[in-house]
Amino acid sequence: MIKSKLLIPTRRKFLAGTAAAVAAPAILSSTRAYAQNKTLKIGFVSPKTGPLAGFAEADDYILAGIRQNFAGGIENNGSTWGVEIITRDSQSSPNRAAEVAADLILGEEVDLIMAAATPDTTNPVADQAEINEVPCITTDAPWQPYFFGRNGNPAEGFQSTYHFFWGLEDVIGVFLDIWGQSGVAKSVGGLFPNDADGNAWGDPDLGLPTPLAANGYNLVDTGRYQPMSDDFSNQIAAFKEANCEIVTGVMIPPDFGTFWAQAAQQGFAPKVVTVGKALLFPSVIESYGDRADGLTSEVWWSPNHPFNSSLTGASAKDLADGYTAATDRPWTQPIGFKHALFEVAADVIKRAEDLDDYEAITAAIAETNMDTIVGEVDWSSGPVKNVSKTPLVGGQWQKEGDTFDLKIVSNSAHPDIPLTGDLKLI
Repeated sequence: MIKSKLLIPTRRKFLAGTAAAVAAPAILSSTRAYAQNKTLKIGFVSPKTGPLAGFAEADDYILAGIRQNFAGGIENNGSTWGVEIITRDSQSSPNRAAEVAADLILGEEVDLIMAAATPDTTNPVADQAEINEVPCITTDAPWQPYFFGRNGNPAEGFQSTYHFFWGLEDVIGVFLDIWGQSGVAKSVGGLFPNDADGNAWGDPDLGLPTPLAANGYNLVDTGRYQPMSDDFSNQIAAFKEANCEIVTGVMIPPDFGTFWAQAAQQGFAPKVVTVGKALLFPSVIESYGDRADGLTSEVWWSPNHPFNSSLTGASAKDLADGYTAATDRPWTQPIGFKHALFEVAADVIKRAEDLDDYEAITAAIAETNMDTIVGEVDWSSGPVKNVSKTPLVGGQWQKEGDTFDLKIVSNSAHPDIPLTGDLKLI
């Protein structure tokens, strides 16, 4: 049965007035009040400040372009709908992400909520959307910590929340390809924090341990460390004792910076360092100085990806070059996925049978099958309900003159994304 939007203000005012608003379940089966001015509200949450702020570095540029693109409204069923985008800073805190998501849903009464940048942002926002039955689209977090980190059941999925990104199976494949090219010893030191990403990447069943063992690698895992740690001496000692020539893991930039500085101080010099999350951003790489030369990581998106925007027709290179021209800063990977979020939103708005009904918007999300600037987004193809996968390749930071360039050195799973360099040892 289609839900009426006439009762939702009462429900929202009730929830907003309770101390349990952030965690409260939906108590009435209904949706928002009819918007006489035909303006659709989109809430967007990302970490503008805090240790994850690198993920949001390009937000202002992307949002300015999207608002300009949406300025004339979006056509739906013969009517033009204005689009208002309301942003909130998660401050790199899961608790804060939940709070601002609840405010967007219960206070601003958004029609669609979106979020990006690691499970610390996507999961609490999606949980608030699911509780309150509001359509939600997220990205920039591997699908396993997003899905299983929210206690997702593959047989059932979620009702209102959808995600597109790559998975741990993809990043493991990329890392193994990089290490296979290197020819170094198969002893790997693992660095996994006690957070959603670290617990997923280090999980014996879902994460790195089993596939690494199956490929002949010995993973030295000293256990979960606390994020923002200031001492990695125990890990470094264990890696040295095991003669680890490879270091891997998933770390926030400050943690990797601490580890890498202490590794130099304590005489630990691995030949390959392939770490997720920490090594994504040019500004972070530059802060490591010459010791960043040769570091490897996953590459979700680059100017060399052969995709175009469904909104503007711009190529990946056009979008990256536009960012650099406007900001005088090098391109950064989240640019493509932030843009793609709004590509999907626009496509959903155009196709929804009734923009005054949350279920109709959610149904349009579920039926999405489109090409974006990060590749295809199609929620009918799995790997589990509510998840669509995007391509992943591997890259290496190589110093050229006074700057670093992220070369694509591994594309075995996606040969349509061209290689731009050859792997070298540190």
